[in-house]
Amino acid sequence: MTFETNPVGRSLLDLSTPLPVIDEDRMAANIARVQDYLTAHGLAFRPHIKTHKIPALAEAQVAAGARGINCQKISEAEVFADAGFQDILITFNILGAEKLAALSTLNDRISDLKVVADSRVTVAGLAAYFSGRKPLAVLVECDTGGGRCGVQTPAEATALARAIIGHEGLTFAGLMTYPKAQTEAAVEHFFASAIADLEKDGIPCPIRSNGGTPSLFSAHLVPSATEHRAGTYIYNDRSMVRAGHCTLEDCAMHVLATVVSRPTPDRAILDAGSKALTSDLLGFSDYGLIIDYPEAVITGLSEEHANVDLSKITGPRPEIGDKVRIVPNHTCVISNLFDSMTFHRDGIVTRVEPVTARGLVW
Repeated sequence: MTFETNPVGRSLLDLSTPLPVIDEDRMAANIARVQDYLTAHGLAFRPHIKTHKIPALAEAQVAAGARGINCQKISEAEVFADAGFQDILITFNILGAEKLAALSTLNDRISDLKVVADSRVTVAGLAAYFSGRKPLAVLVECDTGGGRCGVQTPAEATALARAIIGHEGLTFAGLMTYPKAQTEAAVEHFFASAIADLEKDGIPCPIRSNGGTPSLFSAHLVPSATEHRAGTYIYNDRSMVRAGHCTLEDCAMHVLATVVSRPTPDRAILDAGSKALTSDLLGFSDYGLIIDYPEAVITGLSEEHANVDLSKITGPRPEIGDKVRIVPNHTCVISNLFDSMTFHRDGIVTRVEPVTARGLVW
């Protein structure tokens, strides 16, 4: 959000900060690069919109060749259904009467809604609500080593698939996983074993959905998968650079910030605190990389301030009033901190897009 009502055509350096800015050309290159790779390997691509939460960007991803989208929560999916998207996968266990009512309404509105479940409790809740209604497609979520949600073994996946098939109002749609990076062999072993078990029972498994950006370019090493999901790739961030997925030149999102104080020669204060830069460390010891001064270290965040250690800079140091560009540790959180994203080409604003699904986390 900026004070400017229409900044299109203006220089980024003229805009109020803190401000997340998106390089149009880098973003377009990221979309094309990933889509070309997955298409070449015969994998459907289902981008995860939690990274940007903007229908216009999802439209660009689908126009490039993506098949459907991935949402994390019902309220996110509703925004994209409003924008006309029909093929939506929600990758979160859905529990409770209020959520099930909203899910049923969404299922009636669009043609191809899918959800996941990793327990008989979740399946029973879905079945109880959807009995007598338009059937709901359900994938079994599998923990292939990520240590988050998911059944723990292929046998458990098969058993839960049988339970889904046994309930009126539900249809078994396949398997889904969100693994650790660089664990393709484990994912393939789990998927192949589960598929073999399902085949013994005569159960088709049309979707085998793998996911993640960090090792995305190894997705072809999971031949049992039919599709891949990824979100962060569209902007990229510092953690993706460290993972080897991309370079700093592929990072489309920067957070523009202003030096508002120089209390000492070795310390600067920026106007981008935890309300503008994520407090996620993701294994880093600092809170983002200042592109213009890579030796500087963002050592701490309060709500409105970032403390920056300048002691390692050997040349000129930023002065009060200077604007700096920061590559955040984790872009997805930044999207949920701002009402809009400012896009640019060569530092000149091209458009401003509302983050339509911001704050929709249930």
